[in-house]
Amino acid sequence: MATAQATWQPYEKHGELTTKSDLPSSVFAFPKQRREPLTDATHVRDAVARFDQVIDASDSDRALAFANIEKAADYYDVNLSETSWQELGVHPQPNRQESARKGAETRKRTGEAEEAARKGAETRERMGTAEKAAQKAAATRRRREHDEPEGRREV
Repeated sequence: MATAQATWQPYEKHGELTTKSDLPSSVFAFPKQRREPLTDATHVRDAVARFDQVIDASDSDRALAFANIEKAADYYDVNLSETSWQELGVHPQPNRQESARKGAETRKRTGEAEEAARKGAETRERMGTAEKAAQKAAATRRRREHDEPEGRREV
């Protein structure tokens, strides 16, 4: 199989935030699917980590994506230990949904789900208490600033 010719081009829009829809296809590792934008070093590393999660990509799409990742990695000075797209994974986990369902059933059966829910509720309660305390302190500060004349403030 011949190596794919990279289509990636650097793209930087300075001074304003961009959304995915603002980006040209040449910025993506998978341009046909518009997946895995390669706009900086962090995104290049993310694209490598998520390479096998892209669904509906042919082998030629993956070869092109790897060529784009290599070109962007070189541009952003990201070291790649992989030398081919096959090292990143061919396809997403074929039984991902079934595995997630089995995991949820196991957590229910062993009581882990209830424990996680209880911990989450405790955390939300603690955060709510802390938030209320912060709001009360801010209100007290505002009231003091409003009530005390500028020259007589106590420190």
